[in-house]
Amino acid sequence: MTKSFLDHISDNLHEIETAGLYKREREIISPQAGRIDVRVDGKVHERVVNLCANNYLGLADNPRLIKAAKTALETKGLGLASVRFICGTQEEHKQLEQKLARFLGKDDAILFAACFDANGGLFEPLLTSEDAIISDALNHASIIDGIRLCKAKRFRYANSDMADLEARLIEAKEAGARYIMIATDGVFSMDGHLAKLPQIAELAKKFGAIVMVDDCHATGFMGPQGRGTPAHFNVVNEIDIVTGTLGKALGGSMGGYIAGSQPVIDLLRQRARPYLFSNSLPPMIVAAGLEALDIVEESDDLRARLFENTVFWRFGLEKLGFETVPGEHPIVPVMLGEAKLAQEMAKLLFDEGVFVAGFFFPVVPKGAARIRTQMSAVLSREDLEFALAAFEKCGRLLEVI
Repeated sequence: MTKSFLDHISDNLHEIETAGLYKREREIISPQAGRIDVRVDGKVHERVVNLCANNYLGLADNPRLIKAAKTALETKGLGLASVRFICGTQEEHKQLEQKLARFLGKDDAILFAACFDANGGLFEPLLTSEDAIISDALNHASIIDGIRLCKAKRFRYANSDMADLEARLIEAKEAGARYIMIATDGVFSMDGHLAKLPQIAELAKKFGAIVMVDDCHATGFMGPQGRGTPAHFNVVNEIDIVTGTLGKALGGSMGGYIAGSQPVIDLLRQRARPYLFSNSLPPMIVAAGLEALDIVEESDDLRARLFENTVFWRFGLEKLGFETVPGEHPIVPVMLGEAKLAQEMAKLLFDEGVFVAGFFFPVVPKGAARIRTQMSAVLSREDLEFALAAFEKCGRLLEVI
């Protein structure tokens, strides 16, 4: 590698750091939970309140999931050392796929290493240059990258703007698209907004389009029995394809999936490149996923506690004078504007015993930096009151409130 190339890379890194956009990782030395132990620069900070995990139901260290994973590890081994179609399929893989499909109201499901892979492998096998994809402007990076790998014509509509979506549908029709797919997040992860699925489904029906929803930030806790945003809006039958993850509410480990009609899933098994060319999920991950779905179906108490915490937390922040993004979802962004301010706020909060992260460009638009707080069912009222006091102290120190 030449010195000039390394100098070029170093210059890029310097520019990122100067702009306040450099991301630093902190080491968690305890299980993921409502309170965690964190090591930074050799110093251990104990019992820090964690407000930025996707651990919505608190299942990341759940004893039932750990027991299921241990049993699978002992009886099925560490991994399969193969992709699914060679010698990487165990009965538990099929059981989890069928259980996910039933849970989401679809014919079948297909597992991937992560939902990033699921979204990356979805579009290219199903659509060609004769077709079109219309994508929400705030969709997750994995949807954007998956669409880039597909030869279908690309259209984008302003976030949740149904008039703009209809205009793009008309444009795609007039461009001669054979099939049209509308792609949207079920929950937009930086804001906590829910997609307008009933209106999207209505437009899809009007124009004969297919609807795909990435429901990573909803499966397990939104809608009846946590069946996601389609169930929340009672449009399960109008949503054709659902992608999601085991890495958030369903235990917080690894694994993604696509659920849909049988012919769609069958074709993806034949043609989805991340599925064909990646190792199958380890047995312990699959076993924990099966157990997580059992817990989710029986755990209205966890969902109730999650949303009680969400209401309390949102009200507390707004009462203190922080600017939040209105909504009902456990994602509660605290809007700060500038990246350096978000970084400084996160640092001060950590010093006060609260673990959060600043979000800034390119994750969110320039000028829209924030601290994205996220509620969990395992956070106690004492935890939230402690965190609100820290937010008040740091917010006043930085003159945010």
